[in-house]
Amino acid sequence: QVQLVESGGGLVQAGGSLRLSCAASGTIYAISVMAWYRQAPGKQRDLVAIAASGGSTNYADSVKGRFTISRDNAKNTVYLQMDSLKPEDTAVYYCKMVVHPTTYRSLELWGQGTLVTVSS
Repeated sequence: QVQLVESGGGLVQAGGSLRLSCAASGTIYAISVMAWYRQAPGKQRDLVAIAASGGSTNYADSVKGRFTISRDNAKNTVYLQMDSLKPEDTAVYYCKMVVHPTTYRSLELWGQGTLVTVSS
C-alpha cells in the first residue's frame, strides 16, 4: 500500500514564503509524475505545477516566476516553494503522484491536502 503525506501549510502574510512537502511511502518502484493542485473555497481543483520524472516542469500562468516545484526521487518527495505569496493563493493544496509499485502497475494518488492562507 502506498500513501502520500503532506506538510508545510499555514498562515503567511502577503509577500511571504512557504514550502510544501509531500512524501510517498510504501512499496514503490518508480514515480513518473509529481504535481501540486489547489482548490480555493467554492472553486474547482486546479493544477499549480507538475514535475515529470525526466526533469521537465510546468506551471500555471498565475504562479510562474513565484512558485518552484522540485522532486527528490531518492526520498520519493515533491516540494513546492512558494514565494511572493498573494491573498489569491489562499487554498487547500494537494499533491498528486503517479506511483508505480511494480513495472506493470500504476496508481494515481492524492495527498490529504494542506491549507495555505495568505493574509493581506
